[in-house]
Amino acid sequence: MRVVSMVSTKGGVGKTTVAANLGGLLADAGLRVLLLDLDSQPTLSSYYTLKQKADAGAYEFIALNLTTPTQIVSKTAIPGLDLILSNDDQGRLSTLLLHAPDGRLRLRNLLDAFRPSYDLLLIDTQGARSVLLEMAILASDLALSPITPEMLAARELQRGTLKLLSELKPFRHLGITPPPLRLLLNQVNVIRVDTRMIIRGLHETFAGATHISVLDTAVPDRVAYLNAASLGLPAHRIETCQPHKRRSPSALQTMQALAIELFPEWREAISTVNRYTEAQ
Repeated sequence: MRVVSMVSTKGGVGKTTVAANLGGLLADAGLRVLLLDLDSQPTLSSYYTLKQKADAGAYEFIALNLTTPTQIVSKTAIPGLDLILSNDDQGRLSTLLLHAPDGRLRLRNLLDAFRPSYDLLLIDTQGARSVLLEMAILASDLALSPITPEMLAARELQRGTLKLLSELKPFRHLGITPPPLRLLLNQVNVIRVDTRMIIRGLHETFAGATHISVLDTAVPDRVAYLNAASLGLPAHRIETCQPHKRRSPSALQTMQALAIELFPEWREAISTVNRYTEAQ
């Protein structure tokens, strides 16, 4: 089971949107996908219609070590896409984990129960530094950080997300290496001059980095993603073709390119989503 955490110490960069759409596309590709919502503002938990809602959720999973799927895993209306709901609106988990001996390693130690049942676990996190965010990163084999092409977001990346990853390096003494970081340019409007300048600057900054890279795929600033969220559907089902007189690719093309870049081993399955969509 691959484990990918959506990370950023800045809110509003599109972590939930990317997680929901990436998970939806991979589920349509025939993969078994589990979403874990660790954000106290449970946007991901309400993105998709639930076909079957579990009695418990992320709080019981993390706080009580409850790993019985029938008790904590909800089924979405998308076949193959399951969800552990966020139900910690009072933020009790952060306090609990801060005082627990295994706090930052709790999630990592619980994941074996799900590995036989899923190909991918996608973790959505809060847009601020917290012990929950650190726990999610240390449980992952890849960290994906959406970044909007604006100067404030670029500055926050340096002093927030990158600083956090650097401060997790001592866990290597326990045999736990923080995952590589992939930066995803999100909500991109290539017409703006400052956008092109920031994108070029990010690529140049991390050109020689070992564990940090900027993905070639960029998610355009398109209304299709907002419409998909309103309908509770993955965006690739809403926009299958490149709109007339638009230079940016369709949501289907974008999410396929992103999924293939992140998971080249699933390229063949991901490429079939086009045929799946046309058949609907």
